[in-house]
Amino acid sequence: MLRRFRNLARLGPVEVGTANDRRGRTRHTAACTAPRCGFSAEYDTRSAAELAARTHRCPAH
Repeated sequence: MLRRFRNLARLGPVEVGTANDRRGRTRHTAACTAPRCGFSAEYDTRSAAELAARTHRCPAH
C-alpha cells in the first residue's frame, strides 16, 4: 500500500513523516536515508519519532 506522507522533516540523515495506516490511524515514521542503513520505525506520537531520529546512530554514515 502506498502511503502519502505529510509534515515531513529531516533530522540529520533521518526523515520523519506522518501518514495514516490502513485502519485510518495517524502514524509517525522515522527512516534513515543513508545507503545501506535500513533503519525505519513507526510510532504512535510525533515526538517519539523525532526522538528516535535525533538519537539514531547510523552505522553506514
